[in-house]
Amino acid sequence: FSHRSLNPRNPMALTALLSVSDKTGIVDFARYLSEQNVEIISTGGTGFTGRDVTPEAMEPLFEKKMDGFSEVFHRISYDKIGTSTIQSRATGGVAGATYIFVLPGSPGACKDAWDGILKWQLDYRHMPCNFVEIMPRLDEHLKRGKLQEA
Repeated sequence: FSHRSLNPRNPMALTALLSVSDKTGIVDFARYLSEQNVEIISTGGTGFTGRDVTPEAMEPLFEKKMDGFSEVFHRISYDKIGTSTIQSRATGGVAGATYIFVLPGSPGACKDAWDGILKWQLDYRHMPCNFVEIMPRLDEHLKRGKLQEA
């Protein structure tokens, strides 16, 4: 599943929605999507059972972890399900110039993350700031490294 970005200045940006139950192949697939500058939203596999491996699969791709995403997600979730929110390892980060969000698989949790965080941060009109406005600068550290090597 993919959809056009909410950013009219970059109508070619895509978002991929992934649902995984084991990490076989998902790291390579996610790395490929990241290299194509596709924003990634993964659902499922954030609990504690043996098949819950999505954070382990995705976090090695992160160059920068987005601690605030998990904190805000848990705050929103706490209002809905109380202390049961601790059973989720929702996380987010940046790989190259790509945002990656790892969400629980329940429809309610996905809706909470979208309605409470992502819908706003992926909308260039959201103020005082949003993810879209900094997208062009996400890979500055990569460009800087290439300049130093030259």
